Amino acid sequence: MLKTVAVIPGDDAAPEAMRPVVALLDSLNIGLHWQYPEVGEAAEARTGSPFPAAAKRTIDAADTTLFGSTSGKSGAALHYLRWGKETYANVRPCRYLPGCASPLRDPAGIDFVIVRENLEDLYVGVEGELQELAPLNLAGRTIRKPVHAIGHGRYAVKAITREGSERVVRFAFELAQKRDGRRKLTCATKHNMLRETDGLFLDVARAVAVEYPDVEFESFIVDDFACRMIREPRQFDVVVMPNQYGDILSDAAGGLVGSLGLAASGCFGADYAYFEPAHGTAPDIAGRNIINPTATILSATMMLEHLGFATHARNIEAAVARVYAGGQTLTPDQGGSASTTEFCDAVARAL
Repeated sequence: MLKTVAVIPGDDAAPEAMRPVVALLDSLNIGLHWQYPEVGEAAEARTGSPFPAAAKRTIDAADTTLFGSTSGKSGAALHYLRWGKETYANVRPCRYLPGCASPLRDPAGIDFVIVRENLEDLYVGVEGELQELAPLNLAGRTIRKPVHAIGHGRYAVKAITREGSERVVRFAFELAQKRDGRRKLTCATKHNMLRETDGLFLDVARAVAVEYPDVEFESFIVDDFACRMIREPRQFDVVVMPNQYGDILSDAAGGLVGSLGLAASGCFGADYAYFEPAHGTAPDIAGRNIINPTATILSATMMLEHLGFATHARNIEAAVARVYAGGQTLTPDQGGSASTTEFCDAVARAL
């Protein structure tokens, strides 16, 4: 059952986490074949493009891609993986592992997933000068003059489509059916203010909910949800929300259980998926071999499950949990003194 994985290590400290994680997965001997498409500055220096055609062909031919964090020109590949491959559902688990340095007094039992719409909302990237809107003479509900006349500034377009909302909401309902959780879906939007855009997202979610009577459905205004996520995180199972809120609150959820160094991520489309840790590239610790590889490991276990290696994924997750519970080999962000490599070695021993 040979599976090809395109690996893009990322920038700054990210490759220091990726290398030992690939080695850990390779030691399983389950038929993973690794390809390393050349992207970013090295590719640009050699070919003139940070994302040459050869890299695109490698990604297209692979069963999936494992991506490290980017802060530079390798982002061109990430752009292709998201918008080129239309990976519309960003899945961000938030699960507390005993031994992690959560800021909560009692984080035990936290286990929910945020499903973020991954392509639309403000991230369509349409921005410009307010004066460009003058020919449209647009007036909103909350101001008494055309928007271009309120001052010198910029605008951004927030685009929510019925099709985009329906597919991500349906994905979230189906995830709620599969998870060993409460079979509950929560929708978080700012529909009280953004009636046409977030209101559409919520209307679609309510309509789709009728098709899944076995999944409990609820909705909150997103700022109310943010408060509940901190005060009552155990009440949630699967949460779906538009792009920008999902981006922000899934990072906040990482902090809830310990740090972004624990935050795994998978992005799913109709016929492709890629996986990446949700933390940044950590340039301040690059070269020190202390970046927490947990997010990369757990992103890799999501990848293994996607590829059909669910048992191996669960075994690695259990090994990570044993390392945290033991408390002897933790990275500095978790209060320990272990290096990235030492942490991965401890997981390998526990496995």
